[in-house]
Amino acid sequence: QVQLVESGGGLVQAGRSLRLSCVASSYIFSVNAMGWYRQAPGKQRDLVARITSSGITTYADSVKGRFTISRDNAKNTNTLYLQMNSLKPEDTAVYYCNVKFGWTGDYWGQGTQVTVSS
Repeated sequence: QVQLVESGGGLVQAGRSLRLSCVASSYIFSVNAMGWYRQAPGKQRDLVARITSSGITTYADSVKGRFTISRDNAKNTNTLYLQMNSLKPEDTAVYYCNVKFGWTGDYWGQGTQVTVSS
């Protein structure tokens, strides 16, 4: 079983930046897309940003222009990043890494807490 390990979360003031990373414990073949989701207390888990195997990116409207998703294109690695700039208190949530592969494969990380103070 592949594990996704997120890192980079923490407590920051509004307006500052954080960079999240997600690393797979072993190489995942046939990746279709990798993405970041977030879940605030009492709310559902929502897509933040996504990047397909061909490099097409999608962002939630609330983070467009502030967040940038990217991946490590080195051979035999599945590493994902999320650069978060101009953070707002409403960005506070647990952020999860996700990898979709094959026909129905789906891996999730354990999540990393991001807290933005006003």
